[in-house]
This record gives sequence, C-alpha cells and structure tokens, in this order.
Amino acid sequence: MTTPRPPRAAPPTRRPAAPRQQATRTRPSLRPPSPASQPEPWWKARGRQYWLLVRGDRPIGTLLLLWPTWWALWLAADGFPPLGLLVIFTLGVWLTRSAGCVINDYADRWLDPQVERTKSRPLATGAVSGREALLVFAVLMLVAFGLVLLTNRLTVYLSIVGVFLAASYPYLKRHTYLPQVYLGLAFGWGIPMAFAAVQGTVPPLAWLLFCANVLWATAYDTWYAMVDREDDIRAGAKSTAILFGNGDLLAQGVLFSMTLIALAFVGQRAALAWPYFAALGVAACLVAWQFRLAWRRERAGCFKAFLHNNWVGGAVFAGIVAALALRPD
Repeated sequence: MTTPRPPRAAPPTRRPAAPRQQATRTRPSLRPPSPASQPEPWWKARGRQYWLLVRGDRPIGTLLLLWPTWWALWLAADGFPPLGLLVIFTLGVWLTRSAGCVINDYADRWLDPQVERTKSRPLATGAVSGREALLVFAVLMLVAFGLVLLTNRLTVYLSIVGVFLAASYPYLKRHTYLPQVYLGLAFGWGIPMAFAAVQGTVPPLAWLLFCANVLWATAYDTWYAMVDREDDIRAGAKSTAILFGNGDLLAQGVLFSMTLIALAFVGQRAALAWPYFAALGVAACLVAWQFRLAWRRERAGCFKAFLHNNWVGGAVFAGIVAALALRPD
C-alpha cells in the first residue's frame, strides 16, 4: 500500500525589485538667504529707533514749523530770500523740530505709556534710553546752533531764546492748561529770527506775523490735544482741549477767526496784492472743512483736522509768493 505524497508547496513569489534610484548630489544653493532669515544689523536697528524718536517718519510737524518760517523769509526779503539763508533756515527747521520731539518724549516718558497714540514711541517702550535721548537732543541743537552762527549777531541772540522755548515747552503740560499757546511761541520763533537774518532788525510786521502764528499754532495743536483728551485726563496732564471742555469747538472758531484776521492785517501792513487775500479765502475754506472733520470730536476726525493745517500753511505761503511776484519793481 503506497502512501500519497504530500502536495508540493508553491514556489515563493518574488516581489518585484524596487527601481534603483540614482544617487544625486545636492549642489549648494548660490542664492543668498532671504532678508527675513537674517538678523537685523545692530546699527540699522538703532538708527531706525532714532529715526522714530525724531519723528522722521512723520513730516507734518516739520511742515507746520516750516511754513511760517518761509512766510517770514519771503516777507522780510520782499521776494525770494538769499539762497544761503533759505538753506540755513530750512535745515534749521528740521533740526530744531527733531530736537523738540526728542526733548518732548523725554519729558513725557511718564505720560506716553498711558496714552494710546504715544505708547509705542521709542522712549515709552524702552527701545531708547533717557540718556541716549538727551545725547541726540544735544547733537541736534549743536548742529542747528552751528547753522545760526553763519548769520548775524542778532539772529544768534534770538536763537538762544528759541532753545529755551523748545526745551521748556514739554514740561508745561504738568502745570498749566495752556501748553498749546507756549508751543505757538516756540513754533513761531523762527519768524523774528528770519527777519533778523534778512534785515538785521525785527520790525513790527514780524511781531504781527508772529502773533498770527501763535494763534494758528494754538488752534491746530488743540485739535491734536482733542485726540488725547481722555487719556490726558486719566494721566493727569493738562491741555487747552481739557480747559475748553464742551466749548472746544466754539473756542476753536474764535482762535481760527483771530488767526485769519491777524493774517489779513499782515497783508495790509505789507501792502500785499490781491492773490494774498484770495489765498486767505482759500485758507478760510480749508479751516471750515476742519470743523466738519472734527464735528463729532472723534479721535480720527480731530487728527485729520490737525493734519489738514498743512494745506492752510501752504495756501498762505502761495498767496505771499504770488502777491510779491506781482509787486512792481
């Protein structure tokens, strides 16, 4: 009897061999790394903080200081002023305005962290120290004073008063409700200096123009103060916006009206032709538009009204230039 053979096991199935991958060499990339992956150089980071400290990113303050200075230069020279003086005063405006911003932030380093609009400033965040700020202020003022030394003795004497006004203004908001008026004195001090540099004297016309600018600066800086009014009240700071209270729009109407009247007297005393008074009409329309912007007293509207004063200053300057150009030789 034969025993049956067990069935043969099926041969194992062969798996298909995986395709051979050719070894590839990875070549180093010749492209430079993206800027985002590189750390910012220390000198660039510091420079950016200093640029923010002097408000280099916000030229509106320089323009509001420049317009009345140019008004004075053109009126004092009865036309286009000497080129050297124009360069000196234009550079001086930027330097002194920048220095004023630095000393303002130094004085307000207790206040700025509590105010929404200013809490990101370099001194408020600690990105720049108080000692650094004072050093920057000193350098800017020394350079500005060096420019003034290129003028005459009377202008140099007047510049000393200007330094005092710029350095002391930021501290007034702790003690008085009228820091905006004092700002007008500081922002307008380039007017008597310009007349002194061109004519060697400061005539009554210069002081009339100076008074007009004090009124104008008080008005437009009150718009600015209305932006921060609630924060200033909580922090214990003072301003004309807080002083005027619910009568702020009425007070602004009085200030701007007095500004335009004073500027009209300037045109009359300087015997300016009709383009100047036409420009004052344009300026009056621009001021009326500011009231529409700030009517609800909202922060954004008040800030836009403040910025809008750049066009007012430019309109008055255009009127002065046009009127002097039409004056017979």
